[in-house]
Amino acid sequence: MIYYIRIYSMKLDRRQSAKSAPADDIEIRVAARLREARLARGLTLEQLAETSGVSRAMISRIELGHSSPTAGLLGRLCGGLGLAVSDLFREVETAPSPLARASEQPVWTDPATGYLRRSVTPPGSRIDIVHVSLPAGARVDYPATAYAAGERQIVVLKGGLEFGNGDAVFRLQRGDCLRIPQRAASWYANPGAHNVEYLVVYDGAA
Repeated sequence: MIYYIRIYSMKLDRRQSAKSAPADDIEIRVAARLREARLARGLTLEQLAETSGVSRAMISRIELGHSSPTAGLLGRLCGGLGLAVSDLFREVETAPSPLARASEQPVWTDPATGYLRRSVTPPGSRIDIVHVSLPAGARVDYPATAYAAGERQIVVLKGGLEFGNGDAVFRLQRGDCLRIPQRAASWYANPGAHNVEYLVVYDGAA
């Protein structure tokens, strides 16, 4: 899960950027959608800052496109808005189509960690499938509020992934599938020396 705006340090692989939706276009739509969601809920910048734990100044910079949100900040902002991150990104995708070709799948990169998020599922689907590439040594944290109702599962495609969910820590290897057990503060970490790739499957109606 707005803006025309200046985008800082988008580290998108050249080969992927040539094939995928322009990264800055996605950033613009995400920024605009965040602002729309805040206004639709009747929240001031101060109120969203209180519910999300993100400063008013940072929210303003993100909405205006003066700062690129990290994956962690997006999670906190979506939590404060009562909006799942998957739903945020789904709402900024193009018109529905039954086919989502790899060259057209929206890609977003976290400017802080290099975490790369590809929306695999065709727009309009109830199920959301996200392909993630997490660089060596990187970690992304999400608050419990970022997890809206529904079911999420993680499938590791390459490498090893550590996933924390509340007090539980799961160490997953290639081929492992985890159903996220609870709506709790969570984190994804790559302890290895190479990128780990995994899918996050979200069913909002479950």
